[in-house]
Amino acid sequence: MTRDDSTDTVDAQPIEPSAPEEFGLVQAFWGDGKGKSTAAMGMGFRAAGHGYRVHMVQLMKGGTSTVEDVRGEYNAIAEMPRYSFENSGHYGWHGFGASDDDEHEARARGGLARARELVDDPEIDGERVHMLIVDEILYAANRGLVDPGDVVDLIERKADGLELVLTGGHERPDYVTDHADLVTEIRKGKHPIDAGQPARKGTEY
Repeated sequence: MTRDDSTDTVDAQPIEPSAPEEFGLVQAFWGDGKGKSTAAMGMGFRAAGHGYRVHMVQLMKGGTSTVEDVRGEYNAIAEMPRYSFENSGHYGWHGFGASDDDEHEARARGGLARARELVDDPEIDGERVHMLIVDEILYAANRGLVDPGDVVDLIERKADGLELVLTGGHERPDYVTDHADLVTEIRKGKHPIDAGQPARKGTEY
């Protein structure tokens, strides 16, 4: 970034591959409010904007009849240098309607296994991953699809210098509190879904 004092504007600069000097913490975002995944992905964009390598493994979000499979963040990430994602979510909401809960569990465990591979060896296509976002893993643990102990194991075994970001769940993840460096509760003050407003394209997906 450079500032032009004559116009009081800040100009963006080309993104060049770089490596962070101070990464290596564990962050967790949970709560009944909207914005946990959004906060994590936004932080990922910030890191990628500095040229750091960011990757997201997303659990639980496989699309529904009211939420499209291809979310806006996927298209945005695809356009962002050094930011990538993979999704292991199963279609439908776990525990609702005709959803296949066994398949939800299998997909969640698959996402956990992939995250474990990356914390052990944080490299994709020959590039070192600096920030790994494991989206909705706390939600999966809260719902019994993955073992909370496996989430703790993920934290304890992560490679040095890897910033690990965990999101999800409405229940306090006490199993994470003593192991994370930052724990943020996102509370709901008011949400339009309570008045019957469905998820909206461009804000929720």
